Amino acid sequence: MFNLINLVTMPPLLMQATNYLNLGIVIVVALIFFFLIIRNVRIVPQATTFVIERLGTYHATWQTGIHAKIPFVDRISNIITLKERVADFEPQSVITKDNVTMQIDTVIFYQVVDSKLYTYGIENPILAIENLSATTLRNLIGDLELDETLTSRDVINTNMRDILDIATDPWGIKVNRVELKNIMPPREIQQAMERQMKAEREKREKILIAEGVKEATIREAEGDKQAVILRAEAKKEQDIREAEGEAQAILTVQEATARGLRMIKDVQADEGLISLRALDTMAKVADGKATKILIPSNLQGLAGMAQAFQTILSEPDPEVQK
Repeated sequence: MFNLINLVTMPPLLMQATNYLNLGIVIVVALIFFFLIIRNVRIVPQATTFVIERLGTYHATWQTGIHAKIPFVDRISNIITLKERVADFEPQSVITKDNVTMQIDTVIFYQVVDSKLYTYGIENPILAIENLSATTLRNLIGDLELDETLTSRDVINTNMRDILDIATDPWGIKVNRVELKNIMPPREIQQAMERQMKAEREKREKILIAEGVKEATIREAEGDKQAVILRAEAKKEQDIREAEGEAQAILTVQEATARGLRMIKDVQADEGLISLRALDTMAKVADGKATKILIPSNLQGLAGMAQAFQTILSEPDPEVQK
């Protein structure tokens, strides 16, 4: 009885189990296929590249977008960002041309421009750039003296950028900028520089004070000179005015004399009147102040007559005395 039932019911159960097995296999295959699709379809974000190898050999460089690779054949060798990067290196010990040892640290701004060369060009690009920048910096500083090093940052930055850009070109790297962040001379050099700057400032101060005194002296001398010139011009103007006044006075006197002579001529004065006027003038000239008087010969006779008239007039009248 039991064996009969088993023989009757066994085939349907076997068929059902087979169906479940097939379904499970299909589901597993579907999951594996879906997993493979998920694993081999990649989206490359902006400013990023994927380096793809096929069977261990470089195959392609994926740019921004969606890409798919062959499972078990292709693999992503490197994921590289194309953004500009900054490398801040430790201070390097360098020696200047005048044998001064100092510490200089550099900052490098670089960017990957070729993902294939960056992946296969050199083992450790950052370490290579650090060592290259150190040697380049030593070479450049070795040709400069201390003062030139402190005042030639732009020149050093430009030369280092050019040298590093050429050297890193086979690695797919472009060096955009190089900056010397800190230049640290020895302490005794810093103290000497501080004393030098202090002396220089004091020197400029003294020069400015001397120039101020000089300028003030020049301005004062110019003022005195201008005052002397003005006084001389004033004295000259005064002398001219006085001379013009004297000339005008003399001219007025001469004109008056000429008018007097014309009047005498007009009234037809005789020789006696003229002689009397001459005597009057001689009296005014003497006036008790002159010690010597020269009398013209033609006036001597008139002077005798005048003396005689004075004597007669001074004698008393006899009738009066009686």
